[in-house]
Amino acid sequence: MKRKVTKSLLDWKSSPNRKPLVLSGARQVGKTYSVLEFAQTQFKNHVHVDFSASKDVAALFEHNITPKELVPQLQASFKTKIDPADTLIFLDEAQACPRALTSLKYFCEQAPAYHVIAAGSLLGIALGRETYSYPVGEVDVISLHPLDFEEYLWAAEERELAGLIRQSYLADKALGLHEYALRLLRNYLFCGGMPEVVSTALDDPSADPKKIRRIQRLITNAYLADMTKYASSADTAKILNVWQGIPGQLAKENHKFQYRTIASAARAHQYEAPINWLKAAGLVEFCYRVSEGKAPLRAFMEQGSFKLYLLDTGLLASLYDTEPADLEPANDKGSRFRGGISENFVMQQLVAKGIESFYWGIPSKSEVEFVIRSASGAVMPIEVKSGKNVTARSLEAYRRAYGPEYVIRCSAKNFGFEGHTKSIPLYAAHCIE
Repeated sequence: MKRKVTKSLLDWKSSPNRKPLVLSGARQVGKTYSVLEFAQTQFKNHVHVDFSASKDVAALFEHNITPKELVPQLQASFKTKIDPADTLIFLDEAQACPRALTSLKYFCEQAPAYHVIAAGSLLGIALGRETYSYPVGEVDVISLHPLDFEEYLWAAEERELAGLIRQSYLADKALGLHEYALRLLRNYLFCGGMPEVVSTALDDPSADPKKIRRIQRLITNAYLADMTKYASSADTAKILNVWQGIPGQLAKENHKFQYRTIASAARAHQYEAPINWLKAAGLVEFCYRVSEGKAPLRAFMEQGSFKLYLLDTGLLASLYDTEPADLEPANDKGSRFRGGISENFVMQQLVAKGIESFYWGIPSKSEVEFVIRSASGAVMPIEVKSGKNVTARSLEAYRRAYGPEYVIRCSAKNFGFEGHTKSIPLYAAHCIE
């Protein structure tokens, strides 16, 4: 699968100010695959140090971790010559060996010519510990997420369609293959962007949907195992409660996170640490409310009002035990559920682009799902609708209050520009800059 992270890795390799790289991301989003493919295509050789697979190699980092001492030992262990210019040193599952992360400081200061990448599924958790020195300011950082919809189209051999979608986005011109693109979108909403799931779904499009769900449940079970293994015993139950409660929060009309839906006596101070654990593990994303649609948005952020989204829409759909037919457009009571799925999808696309998102208004009354800072610096509202019924009272209220050049509506409708509204089909959310 072609991943957009490859370009970021190439930019890192060619940068004159290159530092050791930390590649973060949740479990099974494709970190190891992406780095090894990069190593095989861009270097003469590589050293893959997998701390989860070998305790012996971790022992190398128990003593002197300067490059002068460490590199010869790695060469002896892997029986290969490590050339600063032509060898990639890959420290995989680095959260299992905190001193491996500390060693990046010495590579940066004493041997910057070496190409070193550290990756791990729980690096965010490891970085919160105080048992070792993390090389702040002495590493480059890249985050990897599940495949966005455009990467999914590439994997599905729909590159020409992906190109047409971008052209229609830029020109505000209707796409002739609109209904076909919507069908592919529904496939994505069902399977999501986890690489193993996408590969399985595309290799056999006629496969029993239960096969997809089994893989997704295995991924979810791995996340649950991490919670019990790496979180404190005091927080584990609360972390599980939050994780299991997010689907219900997104299926109701008011998507704002409410502690009382987890437990009747739940309070913010009790769940702050568990929620932050999920964020540090890359499993959830915050979307905070802003009181004003003005720049800079962080100046108007309200810490106590936020929504939580899962890292992957397919995993969210699996937690609902969704059937493919449940994602078909319909005017019924399932519209709220589909609305939550669509919101999570748009959030997933924005996160993959590195766009920080907020929301504006009062849930259930007048709410714009997302407010972002555009590439030009303007504050732009994004309303999300799962179907073609696009009555937009909240969007109009925002426009009257703040007068943006235009507003954005993501829905099942085709591309177009209507008055002050830029209409973007949901399948083009990844185009938003």
